[in-house]
Amino acid sequence: MEVVVASSSVDAGISCWDLHSGAEQLRYRGCSSPPHGLTCVARRFLASSQLRGSSSSSSGGVFYWSWNKTQPEVKSFPVEPINPLACNSDGTYIVGGGASGDIYLWEVASGQLLKQWHGHYRSVTCLVFSDDESFVISGAEDGCVRVWSLCRLFDIMGDTMSSQPYENSFTEHTLKVTDVVCGYGGCNAIIISASEDRTCKVWSLPKGNLLRNVVFPSIIYSIALDPGENVFYAGCSDSKIYIAALNAVSATSSSYGLHIIGALADHSKAVTCLAFSNNGISLVSGSEDGTVRVWDTKLNNVVRIFKYAKGPVNNVIIVRQPIRSNAQLLQSAPASVPRRQSSLLLAPPLNKYVDSEDENLHNKPVKVLLTPSDEYLDGRCLSFSVMTSQIKELQHQGSAAATEMELERLRLDCKRSMQMTEKWKKMYQSIVDLSLDDLLDAAHSRDATEKL
Repeated sequence: MEVVVASSSVDAGISCWDLHSGAEQLRYRGCSSPPHGLTCVARRFLASSQLRGSSSSSSGGVFYWSWNKTQPEVKSFPVEPINPLACNSDGTYIVGGGASGDIYLWEVASGQLLKQWHGHYRSVTCLVFSDDESFVISGAEDGCVRVWSLCRLFDIMGDTMSSQPYENSFTEHTLKVTDVVCGYGGCNAIIISASEDRTCKVWSLPKGNLLRNVVFPSIIYSIALDPGENVFYAGCSDSKIYIAALNAVSATSSSYGLHIIGALADHSKAVTCLAFSNNGISLVSGSEDGTVRVWDTKLNNVVRIFKYAKGPVNNVIIVRQPIRSNAQLLQSAPASVPRRQSSLLLAPPLNKYVDSEDENLHNKPVKVLLTPSDEYLDGRCLSFSVMTSQIKELQHQGSAAATEMELERLRLDCKRSMQMTEKWKKMYQSIVDLSLDDLLDAAHSRDATEKL
């Protein structure tokens, strides 16, 4: 089962539909989200930032909705209004971009603000994790796209943040960045950015250079990358969804422009958001015309239309097999788990500030490798501080499990170090391979020149 989730900039709530049957699901109230302000945390609950001035009680906040309740259950109010939100796949971290250009990284399980840094000179507009979740890519109103390494942000290897903390900074856009997507391949992936300057730019993450520049007939608000990375789709202000080639050059006589090989047209107003389903064929689009359309990208036609409650649609996401309620999780939980732990399945509010202890080793991220009896937690990641608090609680209760938990923590700490070492070895090998390829290409070019 896949669920289409849509939200709006007006206080029209969140609407959900079954992608395949078309059946409307529960509607969630009290949401007026900015573009890229809607996400789903590990399939357990929805999270959305709130537009400033939307209402006196919600302006600039971040709200959580569980799948089985229409009203937001957790409300957070960070130190400044948050625009885009993004979450990694297992719900460990949620990252938000502020109006000041600052970027915030929270741990979902504890609500702790682990890191805050100044990412851009103007408001952050979009955020996305790389497919291996080792990088966060941000775009902003300053026209800049930046790539941030989580390893460097957490200072895992003992290095200090340099005067240039980002991995790459792409500055070729002349106007506001409206969307960013990242391809597959981890540190060898491509990045595509869209802007109000009517261009989409394709970047190489490992080399940090521009691979392709595509000029569109109108402003681009959203992009979606074909899973095969042969083409990408661009939702534009003229109500069309343009199809641009990544691995081929379109004919110069194309009515749309160089590299643009086609267009999908059925919306009556600007296309503001795009998302691909897991089958890699169904493309979902949201528009200012108040509709959500499902396209068959093989046939290039509309197969289903959803009518949003009211107002324009500015966010669309697709959630695979959402975990509908805490009760479903607790049915598979061990009997020894306290009932109050069910609240952790929704997560506590987000902290406003970084705690003074957050800069030391006790808050470095630790991946908890769960036992079969803990599968109901769905592979949740916890920081050292969360584990320490659990240990103290068990000690207070006089539980013999505290010692075992402490031993497990030490084992996991050792395993984490080994995993990080292996990851760096793979990254080093990738860099060596790329360097060898460049040297071979240069040698071949030199040989060809000498023969001439």
